[in-house]
Amino acid sequence: MEPNTGNLRRETWGSRTAFVLAAAGSAIGLGNIWRFPYLTGQNGGAAFVLIYLFIVLLIGLPVMMAEVSLGRRTRRNPVGAFEGAAPNSAWRNVGVLGVITGFAILSYYSVVAGWTLAYTLKAVTGAFTHLTDPGETGRLFEHFVGDPQSVLTYHALFMALTVAVVMGGVRRGIERWTFILMPILFLMLILLVLRAVTLEGAGQGIAFYLKPDFSKVTTATFLAALGQAFFSLSLGMGAMITYGSYLSQSEDVVFTTAAVSLFDTVIALLAGLVIFPALFSVGGAEPTAGPKLVFVVLPAIFQRIPFGGLFGGVFFVLLAVAALTSAISLLEVCVAYMTDEKGWTRHKACFLAGGVAFILGIPAALSTGASTFLSSIPLLQMGFLDLMDMLFGNVALTVGGFLLCVFVGWRWSPEEALAAVMEGSAYPSLGRPWFLLIRYLCPLAIGTILLHLLMKLLV
Repeated sequence: MEPNTGNLRRETWGSRTAFVLAAAGSAIGLGNIWRFPYLTGQNGGAAFVLIYLFIVLLIGLPVMMAEVSLGRRTRRNPVGAFEGAAPNSAWRNVGVLGVITGFAILSYYSVVAGWTLAYTLKAVTGAFTHLTDPGETGRLFEHFVGDPQSVLTYHALFMALTVAVVMGGVRRGIERWTFILMPILFLMLILLVLRAVTLEGAGQGIAFYLKPDFSKVTTATFLAALGQAFFSLSLGMGAMITYGSYLSQSEDVVFTTAAVSLFDTVIALLAGLVIFPALFSVGGAEPTAGPKLVFVVLPAIFQRIPFGGLFGGVFFVLLAVAALTSAISLLEVCVAYMTDEKGWTRHKACFLAGGVAFILGIPAALSTGASTFLSSIPLLQMGFLDLMDMLFGNVALTVGGFLLCVFVGWRWSPEEALAAVMEGSAYPSLGRPWFLLIRYLCPLAIGTILLHLLMKLLV
């Protein structure tokens, strides 16, 4: 298939580094700094980390290569990419699913990201001072999420920041800000690691994190690692197809996606070197605390260590920056669809998509304690935010990733798929192994996740 040339005015990244930073920013989000550490804690520490690394290499990276090469080959958004690669077929609906999934995730992701902005302010202004017990910080968190004015204000503020960046376009918006935000994120994380590993008693946390205990490995450990690797890399939501569409045909997809995967994984690993030494340094804190680890347990931990107020402030700034770089890519998926397929201006698309995503996120914002109305509806008793995350952050992402593998591995011919991913590559010998992975191993593994998720929903 010849590359699409119908969109001659389409923006492109200014350099390979710009793409790597932007795509890494998309992948690096709350999933790396919040979700990865608590999953590691719940699944036995270092053994989970090793399994995770293995899965990123064999499944996450091949799928990312497939998404980026599809976007670059067609130079269009997810819907247009599938339409361009398989004209007049039902495959365009996979792209539609990607756009809807990214939009839905943005709506509730902005809510949680708004919490990071609020907690940054709380940490800086000393709201956690003297709160050294998780019970106290837990009550503070419940009070915050139970206040509709607070959660909606921070939800709106975060969405406005996201819209402002994306409105600037690929080079003047996304690229410019990722060149600023990503180095800041990395520098803050390194500073936090240096502080955490030098705490008294941090050695226990480092041992838990880096010394494998394979006796704790179960089937659930593999499923958790597989799911985390897939979701952490921003796959299945159209983000990498969209970012790939701005990538020059002369760039090496193998090298750039490997760099993105490496950057994303390093950030996740460094996050663990912040959290586990801090937890073990004070004793009595459970590394298996789950999702409440960041907003309930860690603020109390920070107040029990030297310079904990500063430590906590930098940590929540880090979370907010990571959340923003991911939200930018989620909004860009929708904006690219509207500008490519509908012919809208970028400003119009940004305002409309951001505004509707904010409105859609209101029930998620209120469902965490600010309103009891939604929880009175039988279907929503698990919480609207949790329901959205289950349907779109888990099921829809997995379906999208599975169908992408089927499309690239079976709908495209081997020649088309290899031409798309190997164009401009200095590693042509990797083409055949990649194709075998994307045709057989990746859909089998992702299908296993999907089956597991559907069984959880039905039971």
